Amino acid sequence: MQSTAAQWSQRLAPYMGADHRRSIGQLVLSLTLFVASVTAGHVAHAFYGMASLPFSFLAGLLIVRLFVIQHDCGHRSFFRNTTACDWTGRVLSLFTLTPYGYWRRDHNKHHATSGDLDRRGSGDVDTLTVREYNGSGWRAKLQYRLYRHPVVLLGFGPAWQFLLRYRLPIGLGKVQRGRMVGSILLHNAALMAFFCGLAWFLGPVAVATVWLPAVMAASTVGVWLFYVQHQFEGTYWERHMEWSFVDAALSGCSYYRLPRWMHWLTGNIGYHHIHHLSSRIPNYRLASVFAEVPELREAPSIGLIESLRCAQLALWCEDRRRLVSFRDARASQA
Repeated sequence: MQSTAAQWSQRLAPYMGADHRRSIGQLVLSLTLFVASVTAGHVAHAFYGMASLPFSFLAGLLIVRLFVIQHDCGHRSFFRNTTACDWTGRVLSLFTLTPYGYWRRDHNKHHATSGDLDRRGSGDVDTLTVREYNGSGWRAKLQYRLYRHPVVLLGFGPAWQFLLRYRLPIGLGKVQRGRMVGSILLHNAALMAFFCGLAWFLGPVAVATVWLPAVMAASTVGVWLFYVQHQFEGTYWERHMEWSFVDAALSGCSYYRLPRWMHWLTGNIGYHHIHHLSSRIPNYRLASVFAEVPELREAPSIGLIESLRCAQLALWCEDRRRLVSFRDARASQA
């Protein structure tokens, strides 16, 4: 794991780039299953309203899979043609409720700064160090504790992010502000046209009953996947002068050990360390890379049950070089 970024790029080059047959097959199958689950939800709702919930939950899991495809399009790894990637990502954004252009810029910045203590705040979960938290006033501490509470972070947080935050052109900074505002507003207009059309055809109550639980399930699962693959006890944070892109990928991103069917549903995003090491590898090749490159199996690994304990971690301790809970930080200070 001591290779440089250039050496890793050369080594992983055979896995980079799209296989159009596999990409199209994955896209068609995922969309077909998603449309089938939504259709089944509407049929079930027509017979008995709440009978649609199981189909909505399934549709939500498939939205996660569609989001991973949109995510690969943002990295330009799903098709060789960038125009095909961009338009596929824009179309899928109608189902993921994520403005493609704005998210792509923010997410690429996340890849370039992940694990850098001096460049926090782009596409990641807000994380304070123990010293920063202890040096804050009571209002800032209360705000941070509320933000990091699992009920907020994994309950209200996903709803805020996908239903409201992505609708608002705020906090964009000065760089490319015009293009990002345009991306968000055009995405909002497309969403309005899409869902108003569905409501006119199927009825607003039916659309809300089937689609809202699906979106909530997808956003909660998506936020949790992103959270647990960066916010684990032995993750990587370093000041900018000592920060390393390779170390941030191989030590700051986890391999999330999931059952095979869950890896399929989540588009292999559990191989997160490989994705951060080389974002040009399509999701359907990540498992092969993991199996064929032995060093990549040495990355931090988290199982499904043990990952639940990560929800209590909230502060980075620079002295102990690990994430700790508020209770651990208080006990250490005492």
